[in-house]
Amino acid sequence: MRSYRPAQWAWRACWLAAGLVAVGFLVVFFAAPAVNLVAQGFTDENGRPTLSVMVQTFASARTWRIIRFTIGQATLGTLICLLLGLFGAHLLYRVSWPGRTIVRGLVSVPFVLPTVVVGVAFRTLLAANGRLGFLGLDGSWQAITAALVFFNYSVVVRTVGSTWAQLDPRRADAARALGAGPVRVWCTVTLPALAPAIASAAAVVFLFCASAFGVVLVLGGTRYSTLETEIYTQTVEFLDLPAASTLAIVQLALTGTCLFLSGRAQQRLQRSLGNASPGPLKFSGRRDGLPVAVTAAVILVLLMAPILTLVERSFQLGDAWSLANYRALMATGDDSGMATSVWQTLVNSLTTAVWATMLAVGLGAVVALLLSRRPRSRWGRAGLSIGDAAFMLPLGVSAVTVGFGFLITLDRPPLDLRSSAVLVPIAQAMVAIPLVIRVLLPAVRGIDPRQREAAAALGAAPWRVLGTVDLPVLARGLGLAVGFAFSTSLGEFGATSFLARPDHMTLPVAIGRLISRPGEANYGMAMASSVLLAAMTVIVMSIAERLRPPEVTSW
Repeated sequence: MRSYRPAQWAWRACWLAAGLVAVGFLVVFFAAPAVNLVAQGFTDENGRPTLSVMVQTFASARTWRIIRFTIGQATLGTLICLLLGLFGAHLLYRVSWPGRTIVRGLVSVPFVLPTVVVGVAFRTLLAANGRLGFLGLDGSWQAITAALVFFNYSVVVRTVGSTWAQLDPRRADAARALGAGPVRVWCTVTLPALAPAIASAAAVVFLFCASAFGVVLVLGGTRYSTLETEIYTQTVEFLDLPAASTLAIVQLALTGTCLFLSGRAQQRLQRSLGNASPGPLKFSGRRDGLPVAVTAAVILVLLMAPILTLVERSFQLGDAWSLANYRALMATGDDSGMATSVWQTLVNSLTTAVWATMLAVGLGAVVALLLSRRPRSRWGRAGLSIGDAAFMLPLGVSAVTVGFGFLITLDRPPLDLRSSAVLVPIAQAMVAIPLVIRVLLPAVRGIDPRQREAAAALGAAPWRVLGTVDLPVLARGLGLAVGFAFSTSLGEFGATSFLARPDHMTLPVAIGRLISRPGEANYGMAMASSVLLAAMTVIVMSIAERLRPPEVTSW
């Protein structure tokens, strides 16, 4: 026993050290920038505490117009996503029919696409010479809303659909047997059971819509600004850091509220779910005709049309078909202000994404293992709950806010990283870590603690218990975690637009630069670059989904 105690203490010290490293990373690269960002809104240009900056910012009519537009377009986008997504959730998760798995994957593609690609795709579709140019929606708020619905439709379908698939259809059958019509069955049986999932999906979609950056920047320009794009404008164009900080505080309050509501809805959802459904329903043309019509229209018009138009436009030079746009990626474009070729920005993106993925998956795996522990003391359980919430916070803070916080915090020794190339992969990893934890944590939390106890009782050392019980389960979700981290880093635009150096620009930043410059060559190169970025993202996520174990779900 004496020889076992030192080993046990050494093992606990290793866990403590791993936890301190993870918490230290969160404090240095998230908490400190966020706190510094909030403090900037309460200080003047000389660093003295004051409320004048905040009062002046909120006294501006432009500020309130931006807040109203941010909340308004996020609300409208959320309502449309819910309206269309409920039909998709029913058809793709509640009803069984051939080809359902393929269509599920197709619906999920837009969510993993980089936001700047989504913006370019809709701009191409709705331009005067685009397929839907006759609608006159180019540069309108309707175009922004449509792009947000395109991006977040799958969130509702997956969140509500996965819950719908677990509902026992015998409850609805019993209501019908008692004489209730379809509408009454829906309102009294199905809708109350789905309400927590709908609320959770609504909170997440509202959060994503309110914090959208690339989509709004590409489609709205200077005409339509949200809190996200205005923070960027105040920082980069006007150099007004205090005003940007004030707006970032509003953004933090908005995202914090969404995360809180989503968490409450998730708790209600876990309590409300009972036994799993006996199985999906058989397809019925009479019952499922409307969901089929609505979902088909969404897929063909909203999801497929922008991407197909983007691909088509990338192969055109004027009125002729050509590969010139792809060959031009070796150049910097006409008067684009880029210091490197677009092809080099692709190499930069891949290199940066590799480093960010290694960092995010490494730290995310450590945090997932730590959070999966089941301490016996009340204080231990409380500590893990706080840690779980803390590591989820970056998921609700916009990438622009993260990048802005880095810019004003990591500017002095010993962490003067503004001119360092490591800052971009760190920022991208900070954005990706919560997604990695979300993927890995359910699997390792599902391990029966009696397996660890049995292995220890048979004489296995703590490190061997970890290697034979925990790590094999963790490894099953690593494929999906790597896919999420890599695709998130590859397409990250908000934080990178603040931090990327001109000589080390990433592909999403290059696309944003090209699309904002006049010239046929710049526009064609932006189309070709967007297609390449979208293709790489889809390939990565397709491979990751194939490696996904059945028990691991994602948005």
